[in-house]
Parts: sequence; structure tokens; C-alpha cells
Amino acid sequence: MQKTHLNPDVVSNPGGLYSQLVKVDVGDATFLYLAGQVAEDKDGNVVGEGDMAAQAEQIYKNIAAILASEGAGLSDIVRATTYIVDMTERAAVSAIRKKLFPVNPPATALVEVSALAGDEWLIEVEV
Repeated sequence: MQKTHLNPDVVSNPGGLYSQLVKVDVGDATFLYLAGQVAEDKDGNVVGEGDMAAQAEQIYKNIAAILASEGAGLSDIVRATTYIVDMTERAAVSAIRKKLFPVNPPATALVEVSALAGDEWLIEVEV
């Protein structure tokens, strides 16, 4: 097994706090583990403050960019866990997911949490 820690320049750099991506090669197989993504652009600016749908769109844009940096895409995701701070916003998140995964969506969990790492974030997704 070979493990590589990466911070692709397509998303914000966490400054050594964590890796945005850990690539694991086992034989002929490659697995990509992404850090939980929040609604930040690649310069670290919050996108869609107060808007669950806008934040979800930015998050999946980040996820797609990270995956693309390794030659993968959203259709390669097998599992996603979504954390939201307000379950009444579930429909907004579901609408984005239905648009991005019209067929064969990944296995998923949706969890309401009392807070995320920053007050400005309403949603975090890990794949």
C-alpha cells in the first residue's frame, strides 16, 4: 500500500492542519479519501453565506475539482456523508444531489449537527 497526502491547488490550502486528499494505491486499485468539504473557494473565501443550496453547490464544485485533479469524477463516488446544521434545509441539499447524481447515486448518510467548524458553514460533505 502506498499513501500520498495531497493538497491540490484547485481548493483552499489548509495550511498543514490536514490534507485535502489522501490517495491510497493498493495493487492496481486507487482509492481517494477527501477531507470534509465546506463552502470555500480556492482562496479560502466563504461562498453562499446563509444559503444552504449555494453552499452545497460550492462544496460539490470543490469535490469535483479535487477528484478531477486525480482523473476521477463525481460518478466515481461510492459513499458520501453530509452534515447540515438545519434539517429543515434538507430539500435544498437533496435538489443539488439529484441534479448531480441523476442515476446511480452514491450510498449516503445525512446527519444534522449542532455546529460545524465555522459559524458561517451550514453544510459539510465528505466522500
